[in-house]
Amino acid sequence: MAASKTPAYTVPGMTESEGGQVIERLRLRLHALNDLALTLKHVHWNVVGPHFIAVHEMLDPQVEAVRGMIDDTAERISTLGGSPAGTPGALVAERTWEDYAIGRAQAIEHLGALDIVYTGVIRDHRAAVAATDETDLVTQDLLIEHLRSLELFQWFVRAHLESAGGKLSTADATGEKSAARAAAAKARKEP
Repeated sequence: MAASKTPAYTVPGMTESEGGQVIERLRLRLHALNDLALTLKHVHWNVVGPHFIAVHEMLDPQVEAVRGMIDDTAERISTLGGSPAGTPGALVAERTWEDYAIGRAQAIEHLGALDIVYTGVIRDHRAAVAATDETDLVTQDLLIEHLRSLELFQWFVRAHLESAGGKLSTADATGEKSAARAAAAKARKEP
């Protein structure tokens, strides 16, 4: 659905134009969540090193929760009169971020990169929450519920990256690769 296209109908209490605006925001959230689920599985399959099993097993419940968010988001798009685009082609064509940059790597490197991934997803979810403040409180509630879990999952990741003094090894990173390098460098310095 193009940004200018409005649905033929939407939920009572919203105009079709408002419904179309919310659908467009949700399309990008759907793409981000689909991408996140795939990225988490990619990490699950490509993590190596002494902390392999801890990270490998930590990620499956996150994947399952994100898949639930995907389904909820797609169903909300349909409820609003839209058509959710769940194909890989739509995701790649419409996403506003690059593909995950880390292949087979040590657990700490993937965790550093995932911190950046979660930051982007959470930041954009929060922007969507703010944008629905006056038009669609139901969608806003859905996105807030997603944020509860997404922020918790980022905390799980960050617990591996945080010093006893509360500093994140990824604090100055500007992308996934720099976050992976920073996390790995910090891990090498620790006793």
